[in-house]
Amino acid sequence: MGNDSKLYAWQRNLHEIIFEADTRAGKAFDLLLIFSILLSVLAVTLDSVASIKLSYGGWLYGVEWFFTIIFTIEYLLRILSIGKPIRYIFSFFGMVDLLAVIPTYLSLFVPGSQYFIVIRILRVLRVFRVLKLVQYLSEAQALNKALYASRRKIIIFLFTVLTLIVILGSLMYLVEGPRHGFTSIPRSLYWAIVTLTTVGYGDIAPQTNLGQALAALVMVLGYSIIAIPTGIVTVEMSQVFKQGINIGQSCPQCSAEGHADDAHFCKYCGAKL
Repeated sequence: MGNDSKLYAWQRNLHEIIFEADTRAGKAFDLLLIFSILLSVLAVTLDSVASIKLSYGGWLYGVEWFFTIIFTIEYLLRILSIGKPIRYIFSFFGMVDLLAVIPTYLSLFVPGSQYFIVIRILRVLRVFRVLKLVQYLSEAQALNKALYASRRKIIIFLFTVLTLIVILGSLMYLVEGPRHGFTSIPRSLYWAIVTLTTVGYGDIAPQTNLGQALAALVMVLGYSIIAIPTGIVTVEMSQVFKQGINIGQSCPQCSAEGHADDAHFCKYCGAKL
């Protein structure tokens, strides 16, 4: 019983440092981790520049492995500090933490110059480390809550936009036809997406008067549509800020955050906070 209690106290202390930010040790850990994330992303960016890689490739390779080991230790400590590690492993940030380290290890098992492109693709995944910064920003947590709260409205909005794209693209295919570059309905749908989002690549454009009139309508409609999701998220964000953001309380069992200051039990798994 004494050993179990000692082990639980050890887990609580480790959890306090890694997941909480209201203690001196927790703040120091977060600052060190943020600094490491930024440096590792900088190293990945510099490694993609041919001239820098040619001169300092060996140093950058060493830096990459240094940060990989650091993030691996952090990942393992997070698992050890939680009573229910499976919840953390399959959570969003748990998957991000895994993606931050696994590509470097996978590249060891893809030898041979013929697989160099595959290795580069695996190494690009290391930029997922920058997503680890999100969990340290209260504003990012507020945005995440607002997006989650407005998810149904956004889904309906996207479905409406997709319906408009299908209708407008099909109409343009009928109006312009293959002789003006609209060789198929999928290609016409591509034009409708590019035009409705106001991107306008210009690789395909209507030539007839009716087609140009339809294109003008799609352009004006595009500007109107852009404002809708912004308004939806803005309303939800105002509600989130009215309620207040609290990310300090983290459950030691499932690592869930967002509990009230006076909460005694986790609202997700029921564990004691």
